[in-house]
Amino acid sequence: MEKLGEIIAPGTIRFERSLPGPVEKVWSYLTDSEKRGKWLAKGEMELFEGGAVHLHFLHQELSPLPDNIPEKYRDMKDGHHFTGRILKIAAPHLLSFTWEGGSEVTMELTPQGDRVLLVLTHRKLDDTAKTRSSVGGGWHTHLDILLANLEGATPPPFWNTHSHLATIYGNIA
Repeated sequence: MEKLGEIIAPGTIRFERSLPGPVEKVWSYLTDSEKRGKWLAKGEMELFEGGAVHLHFLHQELSPLPDNIPEKYRDMKDGHHFTGRILKIAAPHLLSFTWEGGSEVTMELTPQGDRVLLVLTHRKLDDTAKTRSSVGGGWHTHLDILLANLEGATPPPFWNTHSHLATIYGNIA
């Protein structure tokens, strides 16, 4: 299991991942709908400040392995969609956009030899165990799937992985 995300301030969680490079390849997995759809969500991104970010999540399509959707997420079985706005963009190093519920996601890429450090920060979240559980478990799982895709490995099943990690993140103070 990859390193857990850190609560760096109330309502803010940060993840760091070392990914196979080059940075342009990782950037394409953040911004290209088809590639992003392999680990997070498909949807067009208008790659300029103020541009729309359309995200359509189909979690059961992120892995070919068998998966079990938890009862509390059954309403997401056929997908989940929302639209945000790009706050900042500096290709291929910085992408920041609004998320559901008024929160914000920032992804920073830094080349490190043949690897790329991804720092993902999700801020302006509700500071509750329920949010830490859902968001922490969600991002951790999505980033595990991103790493698997970049390494050419079979991604883990989203919901089974998320359920395990959500319990861990729900207990982080």
